[in-house]
Amino acid sequence: MTSAALTNPIFTNEDKAREHLEAIRWPNGPYCPHCGEADQAHLKRLEGKSHRPGLFQCNSCRQHFTVTVGSVFERSKIPLTKWLLGFHLMASSKRGISAHQLHRQLGITYKSAWFMAHRIREAMTPGAASKDPMGGSGKIVQADETYIGNTKRAKSYRKGLRHKRSIVALVEPQGKARVFHVKKANVETVREILVRNVDRKSELHTDESGLYVQTGKEFADHKTVKHGWNKRGVYVGPEGQTTNHVENFFGNFKKGMKGVYGFCSEQHLQRYLTEFEFRYNNRSALGVTDGERAVTALQGAEGKRLTYRQAQSD
Repeated sequence: MTSAALTNPIFTNEDKAREHLEAIRWPNGPYCPHCGEADQAHLKRLEGKSHRPGLFQCNSCRQHFTVTVGSVFERSKIPLTKWLLGFHLMASSKRGISAHQLHRQLGITYKSAWFMAHRIREAMTPGAASKDPMGGSGKIVQADETYIGNTKRAKSYRKGLRHKRSIVALVEPQGKARVFHVKKANVETVREILVRNVDRKSELHTDESGLYVQTGKEFADHKTVKHGWNKRGVYVGPEGQTTNHVENFFGNFKKGMKGVYGFCSEQHLQRYLTEFEFRYNNRSALGVTDGERAVTALQGAEGKRLTYRQAQSD
């Protein structure tokens, strides 16, 4: 994020922050999150010193609400200015921003920063529209798996995997990515992910792992990459097949986890994967600016709740 962006009044003025969030969540005017009433004639903004700013009353169900009700912001005592800055920082940082960094930059407790970060990741979680099949006729989807989290050097590769967490990723070149934390990356698990998420008319690109041999036959074509074709590390097969994009995604994720977050327990791994997936799917290479990426994340806050207990137990 540029220094110019940080001067935006939505990060310093609570009224401007609330107006910004209302414009994003209610582009056609407010609606009642309790009963769904959207007729503006039945919704009244309550003003005056006896009411907190941004309070509405629904004349249909008689309930009160603000723009934060029914979203990841609900019941938070942190000012909206700090929330919006937190969203912008997490959306614009290529490899993420730790709870310690949020704690220092926002001037909130570490516990609040940790919880805020997880709620922002919840907002970044893709909606139902993202479940449409990837690829399609004449299109390529790259698939690969990786392992992270081994804290002790294993005596053998096989033994080492028992200490690692398995991740499977699907990436469309110049397109979107989907990433999954799985208990074990085996043939059955990988097949389930592929057939649920990739159009059968797609061309599948993978490495020579046996995980993809049989499942690859279920797609229009399956081309494999033999690592080591190019000593400079550019792995492109004779027919143009490559897994460079999915491997680049893994590389960025691992650098972020090591350089920014340092550690991630297995119970929270999918949330961190979702965060990196969100930024990748809204990256600048696709024409998305930092501000637009933050707005998309804020739009995702709609209809999502995450309690502290849920965040701890996930």
